Amino acid sequence: MGSDRRSFLGRLVAGAAAAAGGVALDTAPLAAADLPPLPPPVDDKWNVAWADKITGRARGVFDSPEINDGGGFFRAMLWMNQYKEVYGLKDEELSAVLVIRHAAIAMAVNDEYWAAYKAGKALKVKDWTTRKWAERNPYISHPTPDGKPDTNPYSLDAFMKRGGTILACNLAFAQIVYEVGQREKLARAEARTKALTYLLPGVILQPSGVFGVLRAQAAGCSYIMAS
Repeated sequence: MGSDRRSFLGRLVAGAAAAAGGVALDTAPLAAADLPPLPPPVDDKWNVAWADKITGRARGVFDSPEINDGGGFFRAMLWMNQYKEVYGLKDEELSAVLVIRHAAIAMAVNDEYWAAYKAGKALKVKDWTTRKWAERNPYISHPTPDGKPDTNPYSLDAFMKRGGTILACNLAFAQIVYEVGQREKLARAEARTKALTYLLPGVILQPSGVFGVLRAQAAGCSYIMAS
């Protein structure tokens, strides 16, 4: 692990400690069983089936409106690790939901977008390996420069492999759609179709990040502002 990565993790650990001291909000929801059931969706425009899979013995929703060095998913995975350490719970007994919204939306799109739209420079995000403005999404796994698998345990795809759910705000995603439309001179519908090809596999768009956060809480998740 390079010095930049160690520094990054060190900053996040410190931030997580600060969160434990005061940023985490006392917003434990009513138990899901105490709430009247929601009716089924009126149509299939939005995928909300993920909420039915929030069945863990411990449940948390991690609100990520800022990139903040990937702090949102880092804290979600830190929580999973600590519940395993303290209570001996397995990943399948933990329900972690990460909501990517607002200024963090670029985390939810792939390397192709980051390269084409120079997202790293625009967002002031550097690549861990080159120390230059990132031309790929630095929050997903990539092979090492010598072709070996990425062993970093903290990434969006590693989070999903452990059973984590990632939601993305459609209102924030509209900025991606707008950029695609402007660059490629596409009508809005065509621009959205193109923009959706940039969305990371497994990420689920929701009407808004607020919707995703509150739906997760309705499914029994405790809330924390994670970035």
